Amino acid sequence: MDKGNLYICGTPIGNLEDISLRTLRILKEVDYIAAEDTRRTQNLLNHYEVETSMVSYHEHNEEKRSLQIIERLKSGENIALVSDAGMPGISDPGYKLVSLVDKEGIRAIPVPGPTAMTAALVASGLPTDKFIFEGFLPRKSKQRKDRLKELSPETRTIVFYESPYRLKESLESILDILGERRIAVWREITKRFEEKVSGKVSEVLAHFEAEDPKGEFTIVLDGIDVDQIQQKDAAWKGLSILEHLELLMDKGVTKKEAIKLVAKERGLPKREVYEEAIQIEVNKK
Repeated sequence: MDKGNLYICGTPIGNLEDISLRTLRILKEVDYIAAEDTRRTQNLLNHYEVETSMVSYHEHNEEKRSLQIIERLKSGENIALVSDAGMPGISDPGYKLVSLVDKEGIRAIPVPGPTAMTAALVASGLPTDKFIFEGFLPRKSKQRKDRLKELSPETRTIVFYESPYRLKESLESILDILGERRIAVWREITKRFEEKVSGKVSEVLAHFEAEDPKGEFTIVLDGIDVDQIQQKDAAWKGLSILEHLELLMDKGVTKKEAIKLVAKERGLPKREVYEEAIQIEVNKK
């Protein structure tokens, strides 16, 4: 018996019109739909008169349900996987199932659709040629700040998701750790009360400090300019390679990133800088 296919379907993140004809066809043709929130997905199905049955698939039953889905795919059934909104697996359940499907030799077929991160990015006004997606920042203050310190030398545009309950704290941490940069914060993107607030981090923070944030947020943050790093740390020109490394690491830059930056700023091979970096561990012993 031939195995079935798992269709990874992107669904609207707000506006119900943001769905492809292919997605609608597949949702109608599959044997059933695995949905993160069956009540929310039911609204979408009702809107487009899709009568396919559903089963819940979310973070609390992901492990058990994945095994059940695998068995049904092995029996030849075709299944569509949808999340609350957007593409399954992007800060939503789905990764574990797709990983298991891949190991079983079952086809996982992507059916592209909207994602908040790319929608916010392309309309942010910030560079789009190179970017990284960080999902949600850690909830606890120390862990959040530690992660931002690790991102401090990042030159690419950075995209985050954030809840309304931690938005102000995250913006404060960004300003404290990363300093003033260009930023664009989208609230409820593609939805009725869509709003974009952009400018410097301090300006955007002041905007949200004056109100009680509500809705779902996507943050697009400018990466650091390499020229700014060089100007800011011009004092390194009087330092040895080892001292230069320690200067950056004292500011929260990881050793790996410090090696890359020092090699770039000094025009040296990374191997040469790495050999000096070994001394940091030796000196600590």
